[in-house]
Amino acid sequence: MKHLHSSLAKMYLDYMKTVTIHEAKTNLSRLIEKACRGEEIVIARGSDPVVRLVPIERRKKHRRLGILQGTLVVGPEFFQPLPANELDRWE
Repeated sequence: MKHLHSSLAKMYLDYMKTVTIHEAKTNLSRLIEKACRGEEIVIARGSDPVVRLVPIERRKKHRRLGILQGTLVVGPEFFQPLPANELDRWE
């Protein structure tokens, strides 16, 4: 089973672009662009893979302020003081 796992890992790493740390430092801007386009980049120390360069996921939509306006209603009782027995539970 261990051999199967290492074989699958090797196949996966062969699929991705692997560069050395030196190459990554020299070509970082280009590698970032490739990663942002979806290419998988692995950075290796010598022949040992150590990190994967991936883009940060961006939010799909901006949050819209007031989206629930008019949906939720707060009655005037919300602003009334709490009864003493309920207030004691909060202290």
